[in-house]
Amino acid sequence: MVLSDRGSKYAVSGCKVTDRAAIDAALKELKRDKKYAKATHNTWGVLIDGVPLKSDDGESGAGMVILRMLERVGRQNELIIVTRWYGGKHLGGDRFRHVQDATRMYLEG
Repeated sequence: MVLSDRGSKYAVSGCKVTDRAAIDAALKELKRDKKYAKATHNTWGVLIDGVPLKSDDGESGAGMVILRMLERVGRQNELIIVTRWYGGKHLGGDRFRHVQDATRMYLEG
């Protein structure tokens, strides 16, 4: 677990990918773990050879947060997935800060 706020928990994971099939395979592998399969959101972003791909998975705007950070540091072909387990309280704009913090932890780790 990376972050916790008002009951919501966030985790970050990622891997190298070269195409959409590899993204789908990575997400499928992540969700083989029941804990991740039951998560409220598995948002992700990646730049594949400069082409941005993302999914908010119901967490509106979260995929774009990940993409912007990848673009800023120039990381290509690296999928970053930020998982959130909703804790019952709305976090408002803080949820974007948590996505940023989780993504930063991955990029720096």
